[in-house]
Amino acid sequence: MSHEVKKTVREINERIKKGQAVVVTAREMTDIVRRLGKVKAAREVDVVTTGTFSPMCSSGMLFNFGQDPPAMRASKVRLNSVQCHAGLAAVDAYLGCTEPRRDDPLNKVYPGRFKYGGGHVIEDLLRGKAVRLWCESYVTDCYPRETLEKDITLTQLKTAVLLNPRNCYQNYNVAVNLTSRIIYTYMGPLKPGAKNANFATAGALSPLFNDPYFLTIGLGTKIFLGGGVGYVLGAGTQHDPRPKRTERGIPLSAAGTLMVKGELKGMNPKYLRGVSILGYGCSMAVGVGIPIPILNEDLAFFTGVSDADILMPVKDYGHDYPQGIGRVLAHVSYEELLSGSVEIGGTPTPTVPVTSLAMSLEVATTLKDWIEKGEFTLTEAQERIVSE
Repeated sequence: MSHEVKKTVREINERIKKGQAVVVTAREMTDIVRRLGKVKAAREVDVVTTGTFSPMCSSGMLFNFGQDPPAMRASKVRLNSVQCHAGLAAVDAYLGCTEPRRDDPLNKVYPGRFKYGGGHVIEDLLRGKAVRLWCESYVTDCYPRETLEKDITLTQLKTAVLLNPRNCYQNYNVAVNLTSRIIYTYMGPLKPGAKNANFATAGALSPLFNDPYFLTIGLGTKIFLGGGVGYVLGAGTQHDPRPKRTERGIPLSAAGTLMVKGELKGMNPKYLRGVSILGYGCSMAVGVGIPIPILNEDLAFFTGVSDADILMPVKDYGHDYPQGIGRVLAHVSYEELLSGSVEIGGTPTPTVPVTSLAMSLEVATTLKDWIEKGEFTLTEAQERIVSE
């Protein structure tokens, strides 16, 4: 495919270093492309910044807490009574953000409901709080210690990596409930008879709507992650590379995902927060921002996506979702969802966002500021993510 405009990431980085790069948010780019067209927009704009801030359940921390003599091979590990996975090396463990605290007081009053979990532990560590480390193990000649219990802070951890297997869903379900009782889901409480419709993603600001075919996002892409710097490792779990799409590449169902990582010690608790979801459990809201280099007019076109262009599938979480049935009741635009009401089966239904649009814009704006100040340059993907 030939292009009138051709740029390289190296050329754009040179402009960033000289303070000459034109950087806009994805929201600003929508208006620019509408006003100038994709070719002129590609000539004028060098980088488009995206952003999202939403609960992302497939997230967690890979950590190493070091050895206290005598040495130990920790086979069971907890942080603030939250179970970690310790089936790794001696003092390596992984803390998942949805794991609830064993002795959660809310669960004692309301069984199955939890106030505190892995995401809250990660936020506490970022805020400089000490958390209680508890370990237990069988004894070997090289690892004679049986138990360990102490307070530990983020600075005392030998390694602390935010390692998220599945973030930044490219489109997602609008959740309704067609049963006769209220149900509690990871999308929040859903009233009976489709009395509310809960939805996620940041619309036109969302990273994977702005590069729907993964032309620039892949292994090694440098990103804003949790208020610090992170990297894309590749496709996330449940990545669907070949969904049905609209003419401008927007998938009509939950499609692409990303696996990402970053050093936790460089992050900010403002953009990484523990979440308690009523009746469901725990999660963590993660701020992710991805810069899209405008290498040609195709990328200018894709980053010109508007909320009206994004169609999201409505699904019944009362009957269909628990049974693994993928029935789509309807498609509604993100613009309609933002209006506060959509029609489901001919009935007006109030809409409830799960993603914070204000925080998503702040992520995109912060990333824009970093690039404009020359504090953040772009990287080229070392391996493509399959998208079609």
